[in-house]
Amino acid sequence: MFNDKYRLTRKQSVFLAKKRWDENVYCGMRIENRNVTFPQTKTILDGVNVPSVSLDDIQAILNMRDAWRFLINSWDEPVTLEFLCRLNGFIARNEALEWGRLRIGTVGISGTNYSPPIPIEKNARRELSAIIGGGASAAERALTAFCWGARSQLFWDGNKRTSLMLANKILLMAGAGMLTIMEAHMEWFNALLTDFYNSGDNAELMAFLYEKALIGIDFGG
Repeated sequence: MFNDKYRLTRKQSVFLAKKRWDENVYCGMRIENRNVTFPQTKTILDGVNVPSVSLDDIQAILNMRDAWRFLINSWDEPVTLEFLCRLNGFIARNEALEWGRLRIGTVGISGTNYSPPIPIEKNARRELSAIIGGGASAAERALTAFCWGARSQLFWDGNKRTSLMLANKILLMAGAGMLTIMEAHMEWFNALLTDFYNSGDNAELMAFLYEKALIGIDFGG
């Protein structure tokens, strides 16, 4: 059902990551309901101050920038729980009680009745290893990883952004594209994500992500 749409070389995958990372940073802001526009996000990424953007939103944008730099510079590093914690360490820096470590207290998810349990390290390690080591396509592994990370809420903050980066790590290493949710689909995504939080059934969310958010390089001829 989720066969890989793309089979890119490493050079092509690196090109794609560098070409579209600013859109992915903006995607990360929008899935967290940050009140910024794409032009504002790009301007901040270009190193120019935007007085109308809050300091908290600027921090979140720069955190995503640093997470992308880390991802690209650690291209060949395997996906482990330690790697995931390091991603969150960039993404949630100065935004949470702690960052880069599994949370040790309870959290809620606004708009849902779902209360994610406090993560247990050995379980999180086993679940992530099962996803990464599964025989499915890279696309299926990446989408499964996103859903798992988003609903598990392993960290105090930045879980959706961390899960997005995790999915992109899996996809890019395999030459299978990138995951980026466009502005036009954001309301649809949020509705499906809320349903997934409540039900635990990821089928509709994964189908949406596969059809609407998985991008790559299409070659003519």
